[in-house]
Amino acid sequence: MPSDNIKKAVMRGTGELEGGQIEEVMFEGYGPGGAAVLVNVATDNRNRTVSEIRHAFSKNGGNMGEQGSVAWMFERKSEMYVPTDKVSEDQLMGIVLDAGAEDLRNEGDQWQVLSPPEAHEAVIKALEGNGLTPEDASIAMVPKNLIKLEGKNASAMLRLNEALEEHDDVQNVYSNFDIDEEELEALA
Repeated sequence: MPSDNIKKAVMRGTGELEGGQIEEVMFEGYGPGGAAVLVNVATDNRNRTVSEIRHAFSKNGGNMGEQGSVAWMFERKSEMYVPTDKVSEDQLMGIVLDAGAEDLRNEGDQWQVLSPPEAHEAVIKALEGNGLTPEDASIAMVPKNLIKLEGKNASAMLRLNEALEEHDDVQNVYSNFDIDEEELEALA
């Protein structure tokens, strides 16, 4: 790529050139098997991005929905993961609940800690104050319910998820699908 193109892109992104206004958009749709999908995008060309995201959905067995069609199935939460081998459930529960967390779930080799977004920093500080560092901590759209997918729907949903995540403008992809570990291994 020519260096002039790179310089112009950087200048548009920083606001030095006109026409480079970055817009954050949330697209909604359904994947194979009826799984709900939210796609968080940052783009400088909304029309191009809508077309590309719509194409990714339709090519992989899904379809885009209207604004609000699936967002109601998700809650904005602080989500962080702590390795299960670093702390017991009782110890972790005492630490995070005192800091404002709402829920603690066992995800196999990690504890998932869910909190209101406003308690995010307090929970991180409480964990770090007790010698625990979350492996991942972010504000995310967490599904209220999960949809179990199997067979063709599972493989198509994984392809859709991968296609969306590989798009340059996509920041995050959230979905409510659940696939068994055995099936994931068979598909890989």
